[in-house]
Amino acid sequence: METTITKGIRISVEVFYQPSHSETVDSHVFAYRISIENQNDFAVQLLRRHWHIVHADGSSREVEGAGVVGKQPVLKPRAVHQYVSGCYLPTELGKMYGTYLMEKVEDGTQFRVRIPAFIMVVPSLLN
Repeated sequence: METTITKGIRISVEVFYQPSHSETVDSHVFAYRISIENQNDFAVQLLRRHWHIVHADGSSREVEGAGVVGKQPVLKPRAVHQYVSGCYLPTELGKMYGTYLMEKVEDGTQFRVRIPAFIMVVPSLLN
C-alpha cells in the first residue's frame, strides 16, 4: 500500500491485478482502491482528479475530470471516503500518480492533494 499526506489529507492506494479481464497480450487490467482521510478540523470536498498513467514502453496518458467515480464527496473532519476504480495498461508494467483538487467547505479555499505513485505489474513478471 502506498500512502501520502498533503495538507492534512491522507491518501492510501492498494492495487489488484484483474486476470479475468486481462485476456490478451496487450490488455492488462488493474483495479485500485483509494482511501481518502480528512485529518483536518474542517470539512473538505473533492472536486477534481488528475491522473498521469505511465506505461513500460515509455508512452503515457493523462486523465482529468470532475470527482471520482461520478462523485464529489464531502469529507467531514476525520472522515474517510473509499472508492474502487480501474486502469487498463497496454504493457505488463506501469505506474499511476496524480492529484486531487480539494475545496475547504467553510470558505471555498482550493488546494491540491498529491496521490502517491503506485506500480501496476502483472504478477508473472515477478516470478
